[in-house]
Amino acid sequence: MRAWPATADVPKPMLQVGGRPALHHVMDIYARHGVHDFVLAGGYRIDAIRDYRDAFPSSWDVDIVDTGEEADTGDRVLCCLDRLGETFFLTYGDGLGDVDITALRSRHESHGRGATVTVVPLPSQYGTLDVDPADRVVDFREKPSLPDHLINAGFFVINRDVLDRSVTGSLERDILPNLGSRGELFVYRHAGFWKSMDTQKDIQELDQLATREVPPWLPNRN
Repeated sequence: MRAWPATADVPKPMLQVGGRPALHHVMDIYARHGVHDFVLAGGYRIDAIRDYRDAFPSSWDVDIVDTGEEADTGDRVLCCLDRLGETFFLTYGDGLGDVDITALRSRHESHGRGATVTVVPLPSQYGTLDVDPADRVVDFREKPSLPDHLINAGFFVINRDVLDRSVTGSLERDILPNLGSRGELFVYRHAGFWKSMDTQKDIQELDQLATREVPPWLPNRN
């Protein structure tokens, strides 16, 4: 709803960024790291994704699954489990960042537990003021990142067998907290570019960034 009315006819991941759906850009991030097998958990306006399927590179294997229009984020994942490998990447369709997918996978393998979530410092939507003991302003920072507050950037690695199929509902409110309570969830810290596409303003900003020769979410990798 935050991106309404742009989402009246298409799901948010299909909104245009630089002349292509945001979803295509997200998948490009993985493809740059050699990941070419995709399962797309569709629901709302799924035909928009199906109609675009032929525009994906022929070297990609793209499976589009109708997980139901009203399904929550965690339920969509559970609907697709039987189509996934023992360990799989997971992400949303509306967050772009130059996340090193290879390093993310290495981090997941190094801690030996069931799941890894990429985190970034919370980007403040406001400017902040630094003041001295006398309350005199000594510095003003325009919309800084807040390194003491980490947020979910939406790029995951998960071992399929760690998911408890009895825990359903929201990925964020149900499944991830369950993994955390069991000691199965670790973080991968990303310090580079990352931006979510939540509002019309975000869409416009990403659209402008996409005009660069190399967008900031796509480092020039072979």
